[in-house]
Amino acid sequence: MTHDANQNNDTERPRFRPVPWTSLETPQDVELWIEEHNRAMQELVKPHETGVGVRFRLAPGGDIYMQTAADAVILDVEPDAGWVAPLIMAATGAEQPSGTIWVLPDDKLVQLLLGLSTLVESSLIVTGHNFGKHGRRQF
Repeated sequence: MTHDANQNNDTERPRFRPVPWTSLETPQDVELWIEEHNRAMQELVKPHETGVGVRFRLAPGGDIYMQTAADAVILDVEPDAGWVAPLIMAATGAEQPSGTIWVLPDDKLVQLLLGLSTLVESSLIVTGHNFGKHGRRQF
């Protein structure tokens, strides 16, 4: 089960809120988004938190959770977003895994974000997400 920061009790204000998505059209747009997002995560995420990443809510339906590390991009494609698998394969050259967890080479991040960009409705920083055995501590 995913525990994002918005699942606090009702008296607390959520730490993270969904951010409306602006389509990324060039590799430079993606690089800028990555820099800004990494900076925000470094400022907002506490060092002891695990399962740190970003949730992409897809406009046609479904969620993709993403975590990056020095050598990999880990995606958890929720079942309701399974329809996006052919796009991920086309954008990254990856083969579809048997489960919901995709492990992609880190050099595929820009192509992945360019491929998904027109489908994303919003992004949200998450903590406590189970990225499986491949998950890393930090984004």
